[in-house]
Amino acid sequence: MNPFAHIRAYRRESITVSTLCELAPIPITHHNHPVGEENRIVDPQPLRPQFPLAGFFDFFSASSLLLFGRTEFAFLRSLPDSEAQQAVDRLFAYHPPAVLVTHNQPVSPLLEQQAAQYQVALLTTSLETTTAHALLTDFFAAYFAPYASVHGSFVDVYGIGILFIGRSGIGKSEIALDLVERGHRLVADDLVILSRPKKDIIIGRGTEISRHFMEIRGLGIVDVRQMFGVRAVRYQKRLEIVVQLEEWSADRDYERTGLTLSPISLFDTAVHHVVLPIYPGKNITVIAETIALNYLLKMYGYNAAQVFADRQKAAITQQVQELTSDERRFLTLYFYNDTEYRS
Repeated sequence: MNPFAHIRAYRRESITVSTLCELAPIPITHHNHPVGEENRIVDPQPLRPQFPLAGFFDFFSASSLLLFGRTEFAFLRSLPDSEAQQAVDRLFAYHPPAVLVTHNQPVSPLLEQQAAQYQVALLTTSLETTTAHALLTDFFAAYFAPYASVHGSFVDVYGIGILFIGRSGIGKSEIALDLVERGHRLVADDLVILSRPKKDIIIGRGTEISRHFMEIRGLGIVDVRQMFGVRAVRYQKRLEIVVQLEEWSADRDYERTGLTLSPISLFDTAVHHVVLPIYPGKNITVIAETIALNYLLKMYGYNAAQVFADRQKAAITQQVQELTSDERRFLTLYFYNDTEYRS
């Protein structure tokens, strides 16, 4: 059963130009502020409008951030003034939310005139076009990524992001605290925000209010960063393993060999899933470290469960080959006449 089947995912629908200028990972100046500061960028893919400037508007997304680099300005300079104005007017008539001019290039009067007419924000940056495009693409992917909140404790164990889930009071925070004391790093406790900025990559982090704080029943709230230092915390981490804690039940079959993998789906992404039965006295912290190390070994191509199974198979095969012809004949006749075996 997927423990995340009930989770509802959310997604930001747009970002304003003013928010982009504030949060963007690149230096941006609003050239014609305050024009267009409340315009909304809906399409998360920045666009270089080379084809639209040439008059080809098929598949053009008017809700994207437009990037004007050296190529775009060189193309406009190659046209007669009337055709250049017509090209820009055609483009701005679609009411794009903003145009970002790269390379610290001077903003031409033509762009300023059309931006004022159509209320388009003009932005500038010192970065090259390709660099700005790559950084903004990653920024928009993270900003518009689907996200959801889950109840659990998220810890970086040997570089592997492990999310502990289970009923309230089962001991998730205590396990996380014990792992931190052993040198691992806390990402979030109690409320974990999960998002998928890229395909097959899920990132977990805490909330702004509760980040790096932890509630220990019987003790209260502790500040992990102040208590253990900055080395004991992380802002965010990729999620790789979900460890589901539950009370031991004699009526349930638990995985014994590790040959059968049962990943769960989160944001249409498969995540490694371990169901860990617990009872008083069981050292969950050491088991969590073992889960992380075993996962690392599998990433490097070593599967302990498969190696053990291959050894068993080889030993059985060797024993069969060492049987004498009389012993083989006896076993063949025995199983052939065993109706219970044949059924």
